[in-house]
Amino acid sequence: MQTLIVVDKPSDWPLDLPNVLVVSAKDYLSQPLFRDMRRAKVFNLCKSYRYQSTGYYVSLLAEARAHDPLPSVSTMQDMKSQAVIKLASGDLQRQIEKDLAPIRSDSFVLSVYFGRNLAKRYDRLAGQLFEYFKAPFLRAHFAWHKSTGASGTGSWHLVSIGPIAAAAVPEDHRPFAIKAATDYLAGRKKTVSRRSDKRFDLAILYGGDDTPPSNERAIEKFIKAADRRGMHAEVIHREDFNHLPEFDGLWIRETTSVNHHTYKFAQRGEAEGLIVIDDPESIVRCTNKVYLTEMMNHQRIRIPRTLIVSRSNIQNVGRDLGFPCIVKQPDSSFSQGVLKVVDEAMLRIVAETLFEKSELLLAQEFIPTSYDWRIGVIDRKPIYACKYHMAHKHWQITKKTRGGKFLGGRVECFPIDTIPEDVMTTALLAANAIGNGLYGVDLKEHNGLAYVIEVNDNPNIDAGYEDGILKDELYDIVADVFSTRIETRKQRKVA
Repeated sequence: MQTLIVVDKPSDWPLDLPNVLVVSAKDYLSQPLFRDMRRAKVFNLCKSYRYQSTGYYVSLLAEARAHDPLPSVSTMQDMKSQAVIKLASGDLQRQIEKDLAPIRSDSFVLSVYFGRNLAKRYDRLAGQLFEYFKAPFLRAHFAWHKSTGASGTGSWHLVSIGPIAAAAVPEDHRPFAIKAATDYLAGRKKTVSRRSDKRFDLAILYGGDDTPPSNERAIEKFIKAADRRGMHAEVIHREDFNHLPEFDGLWIRETTSVNHHTYKFAQRGEAEGLIVIDDPESIVRCTNKVYLTEMMNHQRIRIPRTLIVSRSNIQNVGRDLGFPCIVKQPDSSFSQGVLKVVDEAMLRIVAETLFEKSELLLAQEFIPTSYDWRIGVIDRKPIYACKYHMAHKHWQITKKTRGGKFLGGRVECFPIDTIPEDVMTTALLAANAIGNGLYGVDLKEHNGLAYVIEVNDNPNIDAGYEDGILKDELYDIVADVFSTRIETRKQRKVA
């Protein structure tokens, strides 16, 4: 397997590692050599992991190419989440107190190189931090919190953690950083266990969304289905974040996004050992259309002709795709940030606006159809199939009115065994390439072939629509997945 060190500029990398190729982020994102590379370990040492920055896209596209990035996008988000940092601080409290007890200042900074620290006394804490936040080079900040009262006692807490850029490794740390990296590449890794709770309850995150993926009647039906499977299911809200450890499973029924409380709930649930749908990895993958495009191409799954667009290649859109074409913000939802452009002038205006939010956009050929297929998949099996017809006098299945409301077209539900073979086969390939969660695959049929438009990580299950064929059995299927996975997890813990 090829090992790559990806940095903003190769001159930023001051260390010398054997059998490692140093690559600029720009080359990794754009060069066919790396796009087509079959297997690779990618150590992302860009200066910033900010959402939709170049460093963010290095790890995102590495995942899409089936490379193995360090850090993953999920880890990047963990490092920015105060909830996850607080959870880590609590789980590692005993080790933190033990290692930092001799320190007499109010703050302490720990440098972590592949789970190691120069001072042997901090090596165990460094390793545990690395398991929580798996990134090559980390800098952890701790603060002493004095207890209230006259005793003068207190405790240490992790308050922030972030990457150390390659060029920012201090000169006197570099030999140790090389040794730690070399040992890690040789497979000398540490592991730590995480906790999970024992109660058998299911939380449904719902109610904080103007356009939720399930209506209230569907939620009621699912609660009854859970009851039939011996589970207690209840609706929780954004303010119930700290109650997550009381549950065994979490079903997110709000529109998800990486920079959103839904993602933090998924992260916290997974960290606590819950069975989570949507899991954090599925949220990251499905909510970014650049990732989906790269992954579909890598897996050779049919999609419309598509171009990943940056400021440097926007001039190729008209030549490669023609007009009209579709331009998409990578993390768009409910048709927002998805625009049909009719000429070069409009493309420039639209792109300039969208580039303010993301350094990469998506341009796609326009395939006009009167409906889109939606195939619902859970646990790698299809559970419903619908035709979503275009909204009245519109080219999308939903349109936003001047008053801010979303209007959709007609929905038709069909038995699974009546769906065209190419539609079903393509949908399952796309969903299964993401994971084994709950997905809705949107496809268009054109000249007898199915093209994947996107994969949704929290597809609609609305009473009166997607349950049109299976009725209550649809909710039973979802409840069965939770019940089986929770039981399997419990058995593994006992074993």
